Amino acid sequence: MTDGIYTRGLRFLRARWRVLVRLGGWSVLETGQTFLTGYAPARALDEGFLAGRAGVGLGWLGVAAVGVLVGAYGTVRVYAAVAALVEPLRDVLVGRVVERGVREADTGALSGLTQQVEIARDTFAGLVMVSRSFVFTAVGAAVGLASLDPLLLLVVGPPLAAGLGLFAATLRPLARRQEEFLVADEALADGLGRVCPGLRDITAAGAEDRVDAGTGRLVDTEQRAAYSLAHWSVLRVVSLAVGGQLPIVLLLACAPWLLARGVTTGALVGALAYVTQSLLPALRNLVHGLGTSGSRLVVVLRRLVREPAADTDTVAVAAGAPAEPDAPDDETGDGPTDARPADRPGEPGHRLAPHTPALSLTSVSFAYGPAATPVVDRLDLALPPGAHLAVVGPSGIGKSTLTALIAGLLQPTGGSIRLCGHPVPSADAAALRVLIPQEAYVHSGTLAENLGHLRAGPVPEPELLAAARAVGLTPLLEALGGPRATVDPATLSAGERQLVALTRAYLSSAPLVLLDEATCHLDPRAEERAERAFANRPGTTLVVVAHRISSARRAGHVLLMDGPRTAYGTHEELVRDSPAYRELVGGWTAVPPERSEPALPLGDPDRVDAVAGPGLAGDRGHVVAHGSVGQAQVPRDLRDGGALGREG
Repeated sequence: MTDGIYTRGLRFLRARWRVLVRLGGWSVLETGQTFLTGYAPARALDEGFLAGRAGVGLGWLGVAAVGVLVGAYGTVRVYAAVAALVEPLRDVLVGRVVERGVREADTGALSGLTQQVEIARDTFAGLVMVSRSFVFTAVGAAVGLASLDPLLLLVVGPPLAAGLGLFAATLRPLARRQEEFLVADEALADGLGRVCPGLRDITAAGAEDRVDAGTGRLVDTEQRAAYSLAHWSVLRVVSLAVGGQLPIVLLLACAPWLLARGVTTGALVGALAYVTQSLLPALRNLVHGLGTSGSRLVVVLRRLVREPAADTDTVAVAAGAPAEPDAPDDETGDGPTDARPADRPGEPGHRLAPHTPALSLTSVSFAYGPAATPVVDRLDLALPPGAHLAVVGPSGIGKSTLTALIAGLLQPTGGSIRLCGHPVPSADAAALRVLIPQEAYVHSGTLAENLGHLRAGPVPEPELLAAARAVGLTPLLEALGGPRATVDPATLSAGERQLVALTRAYLSSAPLVLLDEATCHLDPRAEERAERAFANRPGTTLVVVAHRISSARRAGHVLLMDGPRTAYGTHEELVRDSPAYRELVGGWTAVPPERSEPALPLGDPDRVDAVAGPGLAGDRGHVVAHGSVGQAQVPRDLRDGGALGREG
């Protein structure tokens, strides 16, 4: 591809030879300015100031000033000629990008038009300027040195030629390594850009090791490219030192020898002016321009004139990222990659060995820091396949933390978690569970695309409609216009988004469903319907973080999380045996579905208010308990400022 770019570049320049001739003609004026940069001061010294003729010296300096003005005029005309050379290149590139964008549906066409084409144009203009400037500056300096004294050219010429030769020898390898580094850097940036937005999904899928290995390979590739580029860049610095700075040292070191052989003082000063004021700056611009900008131009041109690109997911797969991480999903599962019809819940793909729990926690502990109080402390729990568990407890006690541990989003600080016999976190375990948090995610697209997000392919419409009926999505589905209707997430209420997320989870292949207050924006009847749909789903084990007593009553077992008073059993057993659970149940006031109100009256005389959850007015009974259960209070029971109801 690179050789093809060079060939196309030469063909482009040959077709515009008239512009090149005009560019060279105006550049001759700059050559004259360079010639006078050293020649005029030399004559001003030798024939003027050192000879006692100040007028002659000033005259030569005036000639040098005129040369600067003439050179400036030439530079202005050079810019016009460069524009005549560069703008056609821009037009060619724009035409190529538009053609690819229209005919090949190239998604990168907009970036090519707005950024990459401008980079190519500006870089090409810079390369033309520095290359032209060095050539004509070197010619003017060489003619000037030869005019002052051929011995000066003998001192300056060899190191300049050696520096140029060294730079020319390293130019192609350096450009290749510069391109490799840029490609590696962009591959790493692209990989991280895909991975970082999907960190939550990666953790949920148990893909940390895969992503770590893939990203590590990209980092190692860029590191090797950077080291190789640095090694070759040293030679670029050496070529600049040899070609631009060594001549200064040689002129000074050889000054006695040159003066002894008839070189005048003015000629020696003029030679130093040529090197320091003309050759060294021009060589520095050439080395940095061709060495860096040249490689950048090659990379950009390679992309702009490339053939149709390969699959854009290649880098993501190499990095271990999900194939489509653009929209992080609040419902995390194995996603569409592992879902197969045979893996639907209750079918052979999820059959367990006899006596294998669907979910088991063995002495699990978790704390948010080494010195923090454990949120979960040595918890043991085993759920058989098809179990229905409600997790209850005061707000902030760690219910959502527990679901995150089960889902693999958090790593326990002690103990172990297994899902259908697979350790958590792991890819196998992640493929067997789906987590629905409180804030449901709905993306732009059709309703069918949203509902089938966790499936490998399109969901058959009869199956989709059956799931919608089971969960209670049918009224919304019909109001939107059916499965093929386009969904605008901003127009959906929080409860409607939760229904979409619940139906999506229902259609997934995961046998373990984790509902972390996933029905908090639904009314009690809709919540009951959704929970019963999952409870009746074949082969499904259901874990619900409950915010209503009705959810606990519906569950087969209840886990009360309350620090040392944590308890497990049926609703009836906990009401009988757990004072903490009785207190919590007492704080849950049964509310008719026609209205919504907190369990305790707001603004009570003891300044202990019940806290209403988000969207209370539309939740129809949603109340969030707060504070420790052991500090439950009733109106006017704090005459002495103490807390009632605390139990050991």
